[in-house]
Amino acid sequence: MSIEFIGISATQEISETLLPHGPAIDKSYVGAIARAHEYAGFDRVLVAHSSSSVDGFQVAAYIAHQTERLGILLAHRPGFVAPTLAARQLATLDQFSDGRLAVHIISGGDDTEQQRDGDFLSHDERYQRTDEYLEVVRKTWTSSGPFDHEGRHYRVKGQNAVVRSSQKPHLPIYFGGSSDIAIEVAGKHADVYALWGESLAQVKETVDKVRAAAGRHGRADKIRFSLSLRPVLGATEELAWARADSILEQATANVSNNVFFASRSQQPKNVGSQRLLAAAAQGKVVDKRLWTGITALTKAAGNSTALVGTPQQVTESLLDYYDLGITTFLIRGFDPVADALQYGRELLPLVRAAVAEREAAGHAAAQQAA
Repeated sequence: MSIEFIGISATQEISETLLPHGPAIDKSYVGAIARAHEYAGFDRVLVAHSSSSVDGFQVAAYIAHQTERLGILLAHRPGFVAPTLAARQLATLDQFSDGRLAVHIISGGDDTEQQRDGDFLSHDERYQRTDEYLEVVRKTWTSSGPFDHEGRHYRVKGQNAVVRSSQKPHLPIYFGGSSDIAIEVAGKHADVYALWGESLAQVKETVDKVRAAAGRHGRADKIRFSLSLRPVLGATEELAWARADSILEQATANVSNNVFFASRSQQPKNVGSQRLLAAAAQGKVVDKRLWTGITALTKAAGNSTALVGTPQQVTESLLDYYDLGITTFLIRGFDPVADALQYGRELLPLVRAAVAEREAAGHAAAQQAA
């Protein structure tokens, strides 16, 4: 199984340890962080989405213009644009980026956040809408002629898009959501199912559930898995943990001044965050080196668990997840540009070499068995 690394882009420098400063859109920073990931050897960068974020389509287009080979994973929330229009927008951007686009479908797990953009459907209703939304999107990308659709949320007559994705059969669909209904929809539609950095036992449980859901649609062997983590590297294990302690200290000092984290609900409603908090409840460190300090501090506000150690130690932990079926790692640091470059120097080559060695050994064993 090939390995994929995804970083994260942003329109201004910000993390748990860096308070936002300057304009909401700093074009020089957008270009710099994208080119840093391209130079470091990442396969893609994520363009995230929230009810207060800048327009991701335009950010993705700018990143494509600033880079040559870097892929883009564009987060997209169904329900605010007609699926036929979204399909054409995505296909158009895929054409202009020479087939470098993938879409990350996030249906929304927080009612308050959804309502800021005027969406008052319940949690389960949002995923039901996403199911139908993706049906229409896929038809728009792949139909051989005009098609009609009539469902609970969308009605379309005679759609026949001129623009199609340059990737066949269509650009990749990544999918996030940990609730039971989210997993059912992911099993039907996702090319890549994305989950946050949970314990090994939690990840195995989710992978098994998603594969079972995909199997009900004859797709058990087609779906792939992505895991999001925050590696903290050091030349020695002691130095790595000293850095983790420094990160937590700075993040603690910043949390009350960071609007996103300060306003975080004490009891998050989305299942993904609840699962991260369940991991954090097991202790500061879970498994070998899964650090939950930032998760506990921010009430699991997004991708917040970290792997702490030397590059070799973190590689070993990533391989443990790889053995469970994880073939994509979405990794980002707390010093976004510097950490991306460090990952490119010290971590990505080790993981790719280890995976290649395992694949070669597997092929050799298969040939001997034959």
